[in-house]
Amino acid sequence: MKKKHVEGGGDREILYSKAIKAGKRIYYLDVKRNLKDDLFVAVTESKKVQAKDSSQVLFEKHKIFLYKEDFEKFMEGMRDVIDYINKSSIKETDQRDSEMEQVDGQDEDREELSSDGIKDIKLDIEF
Repeated sequence: MKKKHVEGGGDREILYSKAIKAGKRIYYLDVKRNLKDDLFVAVTESKKVQAKDSSQVLFEKHKIFLYKEDFEKFMEGMRDVIDYINKSSIKETDQRDSEMEQVDGQDEDREELSSDGIKDIKLDIEF
């Protein structure tokens, strides 16, 4: 019989782990087994932070636990929010590009160089 290593805090051994480095953050996806022998995923965000009072570097950690029966709903929700963000980013980029084109077009309409090289400003005023 294999003796299981128990980590601090009552967590069981890590059966599989994947680290994802993203800037100042590292995400750990750890497969563990609970006391009932069911597998689950522990997602840990570890973020490097500078202590205010010293030059010591600390790591702030946040965890969530994701159980097998919730995988499908979790992934469905994750795909939904990622799609939303991607679509919103495209709309925002298109909107900024459109606004820049409008501003550039307005500037061209209002300013023209006269024959002596001095800019004449034209204003369209409607009453």
